Amino acid sequence: MNFRGFTKALRTRWLIVCTTTIVAVLAAVATTLLTTPLYQSTTRLFVSSSAGGKSLADKYSGTLDSQQRVLSYTELITGETLAQRTIDKLNLDMTAQDLAAEVTASAKLDTVLIDVAVTDRSPVRARDIANALSDEFVNMVRELETPEDGSPPAARVVVEQRASLAEFPISPNKPRNIALGLAIGLLLGVGLALLRNYLDNSVKDQETLFELSGVGLVGAVPLDKERRTRPAISFDHDSSSIAEAFRRIRTNLQFLAVDNPPRVIVVASSLPSEGKSTTAINIALALAEAEHSVVLVDGDMRRPMLDKYLNVVGTVGFSTVLSGGASLSEVLQKTTFPGLTVLTSGPTPPNPSELIGSLAAQKVLGELRAQFDYVIVDSSPLLAVTDATILATSADGVLLIARYGQTKREQLSQAIRNLKDVGVSPLGTVFTMTPARGDGSYSYNYYGYGYGRDVAQQSDVDTSDSQQGGRRRAVSKNRQKSN
Repeated sequence: MNFRGFTKALRTRWLIVCTTTIVAVLAAVATTLLTTPLYQSTTRLFVSSSAGGKSLADKYSGTLDSQQRVLSYTELITGETLAQRTIDKLNLDMTAQDLAAEVTASAKLDTVLIDVAVTDRSPVRARDIANALSDEFVNMVRELETPEDGSPPAARVVVEQRASLAEFPISPNKPRNIALGLAIGLLLGVGLALLRNYLDNSVKDQETLFELSGVGLVGAVPLDKERRTRPAISFDHDSSSIAEAFRRIRTNLQFLAVDNPPRVIVVASSLPSEGKSTTAINIALALAEAEHSVVLVDGDMRRPMLDKYLNVVGTVGFSTVLSGGASLSEVLQKTTFPGLTVLTSGPTPPNPSELIGSLAAQKVLGELRAQFDYVIVDSSPLLAVTDATILATSADGVLLIARYGQTKREQLSQAIRNLKDVGVSPLGTVFTMTPARGDGSYSYNYYGYGYGRDVAQQSDVDTSDSQQGGRRRAVSKNRQKSN
């Protein structure tokens, strides 16, 4: 992973990093608050040797002797014998082993000084133990270094600095604990984010879409929670980001094949819940807004949704015409949206695939092509059943829907293979439910200024003015061929 991929993964998974860091810091704070404070008091001992004389050599020899004794004395200070003598002197309610664990002794190299530190939950007791232990060690050294004949001891120890009362605890160290929690949280969060990014095989960028499908991105539709209850966008006086996204898709559709622009378009997805029906509805509405005559066909005879979304009659429709129960003109329904006609799915038949693949279905699509500028077909998911691939063979092309962060790479690849198995290549791909901000957003800004509705409409008008005559001649010619 390069640096760009690393930073992209962190921006995408920032919530994991932040959550993990906050949890780690809170854990550090809780540990700090729950930890019993410990106080430390220290004393300093000076070791001297009685051996030697007045000469420089004798003094040097005595100093070396004292330094050699210091190492042994540090072991005695932390031993249980001295601890027990201190317990007996202070009448402490603890064992020699417990007290020895609270005592540390250290000596700097080439010195005759020993620093003795005592740690305890009580600052007063830590001071008292440190002083008593130092006094007892002075007595112990005198006893150990005094010869049996009563001559002066070979070495002696003096308490050079007595212990004082500690004002602040040495543990827990709040700044250190919080800093450590922050560091651990960040490292763990980054690690989890990278692991999650490595294990995530969903489609989240245009490069992956192109790599898997071999066609370009026609448009990206931002996430809009309102579309869950109201799939159809009222394009009149609507300059929202999602409305502009569908206007861009409408414009891009005109450039997919300039000489022979697609007019019968199947909108398909790999699996359900990827925004296929909502996308089909609003592409049709965006085309109708540009004063095209558009018919929206519900080609999903297993789980039809257009009648519910557009509030039209769903008891008669596509299946009714294919079964000979009614003529096409009888089941076409005008909607409340200007320029948009709907052919609902109709009653669910026992053999949807056979009906969709029949010559009657091809004839119906041909009649719709002759009557309308655009025919938008909302199909069933490609991986669920074969209906969408059958419809694709009778259309000018397929717009393949991929939901940001949910459509898996292998699912999209299999959907592409299903289309190619019947000789169909997608016209392009559409990203749905992309995040409004971050790496998943696909905004069209130029030098910091976003294209609003007026600019988008002007672009559409310019395109329409330059191509309207040629397109209408092409539509008229195609209708004559169909008739």
